[in-house]
Amino acid sequence: MECKTESMPRATPPPPPEQTPASFLEAHREGPADEVHGIGDLARELDTTTRAIRFYEAKGLVTPRRVGTTRIYGRRERARLQLILRAKKLGLTLREIGQYLDLYGERGEGRKQQLEVVIERCSQKIHELEEKRARIEKTLAELHIIQNGSQERLRALERRRR
Repeated sequence: MECKTESMPRATPPPPPEQTPASFLEAHREGPADEVHGIGDLARELDTTTRAIRFYEAKGLVTPRRVGTTRIYGRRERARLQLILRAKKLGLTLREIGQYLDLYGERGEGRKQQLEVVIERCSQKIHELEEKRARIEKTLAELHIIQNGSQERLRALERRRR
């Protein structure tokens, strides 16, 4: 007895959706803990350039995930970039910034040391700026004296001409 089976079309599972950078970003925008950013959005938000962000990546200061050739920045990278930009304003070198970021550790165990570094660097910067302010104030006072003396001499010259 021969059993004939008709070949029924098999239900094939749909192909997985192609993961584009845009679809990846949208799929991961669940909430603040899962926030993700593209490099352009992050650059605009942090008022920096994409070139600067790529530079910090090349130096190993941030490590975004990648979808194809697109960089995807999560909350951790965003926070690190904010720290990098603040540290640059404080005058830290990239090496110092890297050391500072490394202090954090895997789970924040180095937070105390980070804060100590911030306090020390802020103290140094405050001292430098106060010294600069004192020099500027001294220079301004000298300029006011020169300006006032010059104005008096000019008035005296004008009185003699009359």
